[in-house]
Amino acid sequence: MTASEQPTTAIVFPGMGPSSFSEVGKFLVLDPFARKRLAEADEALGYSVFDRFRESEDSYSEATQIAFLVNSMASADRAVEELGIAPDICVGPSFGQKAATAFVGSLPFPELVRLTAEMARYEIAYFTEEYQDAVTHTFFRTPQDKLAEILAEFDERGEWYDYSGYLDEGFCMISLREKELEGLKQRVSRIGGYSMYTMVPAVHAPAFKELRRRVEEDVLPKYELADPRLPVVTDQDGTVVRTADELRTMLLDTFDRPIHWPKVVATLKEAGVAKVCISGPDNLFHRLECTKSNFEVVTVGPGKRPRDRAPRKR
Repeated sequence: MTASEQPTTAIVFPGMGPSSFSEVGKFLVLDPFARKRLAEADEALGYSVFDRFRESEDSYSEATQIAFLVNSMASADRAVEELGIAPDICVGPSFGQKAATAFVGSLPFPELVRLTAEMARYEIAYFTEEYQDAVTHTFFRTPQDKLAEILAEFDERGEWYDYSGYLDEGFCMISLREKELEGLKQRVSRIGGYSMYTMVPAVHAPAFKELRRRVEEDVLPKYELADPRLPVVTDQDGTVVRTADELRTMLLDTFDRPIHWPKVVATLKEAGVAKVCISGPDNLFHRLECTKSNFEVVTVGPGKRPRDRAPRKR
């Protein structure tokens, strides 16, 4: 096999699920890679991320987001320096886009920290003014035809909802009004589906175009993005990003376009990827069937030892 035919490796920065200080705070203090990244983040923001994270009661607060970013980058540092991971391509589904942006050199980490903090503030302001009761619910083992019937009832009543993510077969994220959440859970259960978690505020919904516009006009112009040194796969449709302008569009698309993980998987397979290294606090992407069945999976993150999982035989 020639060098050009060698299987390639992808580094994946996971999306952000609900997290708490008790789950990841120890990693920030004890892990040497995390301590180094945390010091950079503190200097960039002018406050102690650790202290604000410890005091926060919001699973998606500014400090919680920065802590997740720090842990994701620290995990990648360990993967590269200690495990010898040399990725050929990069993916950052959902919040993971931010760590991916720093990893591929499109923004220095301190600037990426400031950008993440500014985006978090704009999100908080937007959802204080608009869609105050919007949530995003994740569920799986849900037959598509049965789910379509449930959502048709929403349409008949003129009730708002948006797809926010397609994670795997029968595995979806739907944004909707909080008052409709319990009813959706009950209906999903009746058709054999299982509810996972609910995100507040909601994410990745076409209804949030105004949030995208605000960030595009007020925040991103302050930052000069560079062309990525590695190809980046967009989480919305699996497109491969190679320029700063394309990466900028990807960062904006996260506000109003749903993620589509199977399309990412298809792009990685087409690129010859055999191994994915998931770097950061991940409770989802390494467990998805379309991930496990197609790649050797290495997980590096808080609370876990580096672990390999070979792809399943088909």
